[in-house]
Amino acid sequence: MCEERTTIRRYREADREALKQISASCFEGVSIDHGIEKLYGPIAGKDWTWRKTQQVEDDINKRPDGIFVAEVGGTVVGFVTTQVDHARKIGRIPDLAVLPAERRKGLAGELMDAAITHLRSEGMEYVRIETLNQNKIGKHFYPKCGFRE
Repeated sequence: MCEERTTIRRYREADREALKQISASCFEGVSIDHGIEKLYGPIAGKDWTWRKTQQVEDDINKRPDGIFVAEVGGTVVGFVTTQVDHARKIGRIPDLAVLPAERRKGLAGELMDAAITHLRSEGMEYVRIETLNQNKIGKHFYPKCGFRE
């Protein structure tokens, strides 16, 4: 059997809908918007997935050059977004997601490496990532990438 080719590359406009779908499918239970909805219900008639995908839209519209995607066999299966703060020299990683079927293959690590390399090339001295306590994957993965609480 032939292994499918894996690629980590920069975002392309054709990736927009895939990133939104991945976001909606990967952040249930670990998104603050999902937690808010569990407590208070939908806000302004919109559910948490709408709000989460709007955050991805905002990242795409603001800094498409700071987004990297993981592609397996020509299909986008994960992504990472970045933000830079040149005044503070602190980069931020708002979102990192890999579809469940593609996890535990090293893609998140490769995406994280691409994001950190990019942020350093932008002159960032520190990189920040935020996660909630209930994100079991993040609690173990982020320290392996060098992040500290």
